[in-house]
Amino acid sequence: MVIYVVRHGQTDLNLERKAQGRNGLPLNEEGIKQAKLLNRKFEEANITFNYIYSSPQERAVQTAKISSGSDKIIIDERLDVYDLGSADGLPLSEIKMTGTVPDMKIYSGVEDLEDYKKRIYSFIEDLIKDYGKANCNILIVGHKDSSGMLDAYFNGFEIKTIYDDYLKFASSNCEYKKYIIK
Repeated sequence: MVIYVVRHGQTDLNLERKAQGRNGLPLNEEGIKQAKLLNRKFEEANITFNYIYSSPQERAVQTAKISSGSDKIIIDERLDVYDLGSADGLPLSEIKMTGTVPDMKIYSGVEDLEDYKKRIYSFIEDLIKDYGKANCNILIVGHKDSSGMLDAYFNGFEIKTIYDDYLKFASSNCEYKKYIIK
C-alpha cells in the first residue's frame, strides 16, 4: 500500500495569512491551478488511486477531485480540520498561541490536541488495518494540521503535549508526501 498525503490548495485566507479552520473558504484561482498541476504530476508519474479520502471541508474535497481527476471521494469526518474555535479567521500574527494551538484561555471552542491526534491516528490505523497488505494507492487530502500530524505518525515523532511541534512536518498547499506501508 502506498499512501499519498496532500494539503489542500490555496484559499484567500491562506493568501491573507489568516487562520483557516472549519469556517474556511473554497479554493481560490491559485489553489485550483495548484490542484491541476498536482493532477499533472500524478498523471506524468502514472499514479492512479484506488481510494481517495478527504476532509469534509470544501477546499479539501475540491483538491481531492481536481488532483485525482475523480469524483469518487470518500469523506471521512476524522480528517476534518483542527477546530480553531473562536480563533478561526483571525490574522495569524494576532493569535495568542500556547504551544501549537490557540490559547484555550483566550479562545473558546478550541479542540483539544489529544482528541485531534486520536481521531487522525484512528483514521490512519483503520486505513492500514483495512488496506495495509493490499497493492493499492491511496490519496488522503486534508489540511496543514493533518499533513503534519500524519507525517509525525509515520516518522515516529511523539506528540505528548501542545508544545510538541508536529506542525513543523506540515506540507505547503498542494504539496504531497508519500508513505509506503509494507
